[in-house]
Amino acid sequence: MTDFPQTPPHSSWPPFPPQPPEPQQHRRARRPVALIVAVAIAAAAIGGGAATLLDGVTGQQSAPASQGVNGTTVSTSSAGTVAGVAQAVSPSIVEISANTGAGASTGSGVIISEGGEVITNNHVVSGAAAVKVQLSDGKSYDAEVTGTDASKDLALIKIKGASGLKPAALGDSSKLRVGEEVVAIGSPEGLTGTVTSGIVSALDRDVTVGKERESQQQEWPFEFGGREFNGDTGDSRTTYKAIQTDASLNPGNSGGALINMRGEIIGINSAMYAPSAANGSAAGSVGLGFAIPVNTMKGVLGDLRSGESI
Repeated sequence: MTDFPQTPPHSSWPPFPPQPPEPQQHRRARRPVALIVAVAIAAAAIGGGAATLLDGVTGQQSAPASQGVNGTTVSTSSAGTVAGVAQAVSPSIVEISANTGAGASTGSGVIISEGGEVITNNHVVSGAAAVKVQLSDGKSYDAEVTGTDASKDLALIKIKGASGLKPAALGDSSKLRVGEEVVAIGSPEGLTGTVTSGIVSALDRDVTVGKERESQQQEWPFEFGGREFNGDTGDSRTTYKAIQTDASLNPGNSGGALINMRGEIIGINSAMYAPSAANGSAAGSVGLGFAIPVNTMKGVLGDLRSGESI
């Protein structure tokens, strides 16, 4: 009888042979896919951090997507711009018309109280029999002269029947620096609300002007450095320390505002050099204008309000 080989019990059967390992190239091919998925998940979790890390490695810097790209763009706010200053301060600047025995003159002024107090140059209203004020919205009012200081070429007038006006913010002219940007607003040649801009060209200039209206011609005669500009200042004259600016000033800007980029009044425009044209008339602004520092005005404001004429 033939003996058959004994079959081992089931439990001792060897397991199925293991599957052959995947070819090496397959594993290599899948690693980048897995890595990309992991990076994508991490990037989704940390937002723009991955981009910032990449830029740090490559030596480039870019802002997170929520902040936009670094660079010069159009600001969403007009604060600190000429347009922003003009919008904020223009409602506080008025045009002044004064009738005198010598004729009529036009200048500008700055509202400094809700009740209608307006600061301007003395030479704008000196000797005036009647004064009218036009606001930036076109409304006109009669006004009266409250007080004058011819030595500082300053005057205070009061608008009759006006209330709720927008006063200008007064700055500190002692903090001005040469080269600082400024804005001028006034009514040159009767063009109400004209805005120009420039810089502070110099400080503490000794400017001499005439005290009397008769000696103040349309081109604002003054003396500087021993020389006369725009005609004779007359026998009665005064000298004050002035801010020099290259912001364009023309006849009619007198008494208007010189403003810093924070929208604060830092000077009252008072004189400008107007060289003669070929036909003998004034050629207009050449970027040589002067303003009375606002601190000078604040120093005499109490006297002007009390009705004194100095």
